[in-house]
Amino acid sequence: MTQSNRPADASGKLTLGSDLTVNRLGYGAMQLTGSGVWGDPKDPEEAVRVLRRAVELGVSFIDTADAYGPFVSEQLIRKALHPYPQGLVIATKAGLTRQGPNRWIPVGRAEYLRQQVELSLRHLGVERIDLLQLHRIDPKTPLAESLGELVKLQKEGKIRHIGLSEVSVAEFEQGRKLADIVSVQNLFNLTNRSAEKLLDHVTKLGVAFIPWFPLATGALARERGPLAKLAEKHRASPSQLALAWLLKRSPSMLPIPGTSTVQHLNENMAAAELSLSESELAAIGDAK
Repeated sequence: MTQSNRPADASGKLTLGSDLTVNRLGYGAMQLTGSGVWGDPKDPEEAVRVLRRAVELGVSFIDTADAYGPFVSEQLIRKALHPYPQGLVIATKAGLTRQGPNRWIPVGRAEYLRQQVELSLRHLGVERIDLLQLHRIDPKTPLAESLGELVKLQKEGKIRHIGLSEVSVAEFEQGRKLADIVSVQNLFNLTNRSAEKLLDHVTKLGVAFIPWFPLATGALARERGPLAKLAEKHRASPSQLALAWLLKRSPSMLPIPGTSTVQHLNENMAAAELSLSESELAAIGDAK
């Protein structure tokens, strides 16, 4: 498998809303933080190199969140890429609070979401956030309050588009009654397809589906496992096969593989250029 200068271009295009067209293989910036998604990375300069290299490789969609660090990921994105190149879409999220490494508690109150959006605007160095995703639905706050505040911020010109994260089909439909939802971000990969109904539902509507933790292959990648022979044939890694399968699974799919090293980033982006037959894609999808 050879790699071009901009492999992400081969992933195809997807339009968020009606006006933001991006390459379908993006980059997730959660791993640019410290252990437990808390604090600064061990190698801040490598984090900057990763972000700059992602854009060089054709990435036009970067996903982050106020909770990553907190704010460390957003600040690194600004340091590495501001002023942002034309066509680069930066999506962030609000609605999860942090109490320490690997600790997350949802808060969806209107005043909190407004505060976090204002802080993200400052940390990213932008006047408007391209895509603001409600990181989690807060069980203690009505969804109408949370999305209602995001709609107000959208009307004020501080948010361009609104998305949801970790929702069911019913919750997505509830959200659609309150706001124009252009994306959903749920856990989805070869070994965990619990969001398949949601994926099929939003695909029919032309809404973007952003799978987080997209590289998981688990036991499928074991030596002599179902992916090993195919990976050897294509001189690819099991993770590359997993990404290639995701891209073919749905035209609404927008994978955001994350990494903290340039070497791994180069490998991930090369997956967009993998040429797999229909029978090979079916074999990957059927792997147990």
